[in-house]
Amino acid sequence: MTRAKSGIFVFAPIGGDVGARIATLQRRYDPRLGGLGQAPHVTLVGSSGMGPIAPDTTREELLERLGPIAAETAPIPLRFGRPTRFMQTQIVVLPLDPHGPLRTLHERIKTAGLRAARPRFFFTPHVTLNLYRELPPDLLAALLVERFDDAVTIDSIAVHLTRDTGEWRELLMLRLDGGA
Repeated sequence: MTRAKSGIFVFAPIGGDVGARIATLQRRYDPRLGGLGQAPHVTLVGSSGMGPIAPDTTREELLERLGPIAAETAPIPLRFGRPTRFMQTQIVVLPLDPHGPLRTLHERIKTAGLRAARPRFFFTPHVTLNLYRELPPDLLAALLVERFDDAVTIDSIAVHLTRDTGEWRELLMLRLDGGA
């Protein structure tokens, strides 16, 4: 398959106080990103490590393939690294450790037998703070000094049909129930 920017993406929403703070920064530094209406999230499928799942995949097939993975996966505690520019771009992200339970979840989804486009990048888990806006040097510097020291826990995955225009529709929300 070709490299796609549209299709079915799998996100791990970031909630709580940290998610609210990330959403505030997204709206302040990148109003277009902040205005998409999506919760701050880690992209597990769609960009890095695994391209978008084929858009004609049925909800039933997604539930059949992803339901058992979510049911067997325990909630995942995470800590963000310092904000950084993504691959020498103006994109600013909060990086996450690409190993451990987060990678295991990614790999389980990747090998679940769903048709997907080629990934655009190697698996590089992160939460995006600024995507569409080219920041002037003073705003870029201010964003890069933000810190997120509190741990967060991923306790669900959201499956969205996403267009490269930013339009999206949630298809499924699955709780990570393993270990409960």
